Amino acid sequence: MEDMSFQHYLLGLFAVANNVAAIPLYVNLLQGRSVREQIKLCNIATLTSLLTMIITMFAGMVVLNFFQISIPAFRIAGGLLLLSTGFSMMNSVQRTIELTEQTFSKIISTAIIPIAIPMTTGAGTMSTVILFSESAHGQPYLHFALLAAIGVMTLIIWLSFRYAPKIVNYFGETGLDVLTKIFGLITLALGIQFILTGLSGAFPKFL
Repeated sequence: MEDMSFQHYLLGLFAVANNVAAIPLYVNLLQGRSVREQIKLCNIATLTSLLTMIITMFAGMVVLNFFQISIPAFRIAGGLLLLSTGFSMMNSVQRTIELTEQTFSKIISTAIIPIAIPMTTGAGTMSTVILFSESAHGQPYLHFALLAAIGVMTLIIWLSFRYAPKIVNYFGETGLDVLTKIFGLITLALGIQFILTGLSGAFPKFL
């Protein structure tokens, strides 16, 4: 994970923290809701994703140090997790939620789980943020770059949720399925890179 930059962080987050797979499910939640309620759902789902990334960035290394987990070991584990996430995205199927007689508070709860967590920012995203945070250790500029990447990613997530109905109409279910698979492939590649970096750190004399 050498020579990291804002672009690397943003592209990595874009691969694992995008909400493409969650958009059809999210649009299902918007049925029969006023514009004000739609904006509230958008804000709640986006804020949940932002807090997930920020808390992970600042607390992730503390947790690893507490349990005495080495960075190479976590890279390998995180890479395996990303491989699982990538395969899930490659084989994703459209999900729906039965909305009959659901209160708005129940719909808000659904916007948080599973739409924000884990469909937008799940375990794969958390692992990626922790590893990115570790790569920025002792380099304030890279910490700022990672925060900036999280900020831009949050804006992308908000725009995707806010204009989700238009995105669905434009791409259709097939188009969204293709996008999900493309991001799944990128996530697979990112996971393999994490594993290779972890192995090189754990076994420097062999690799």
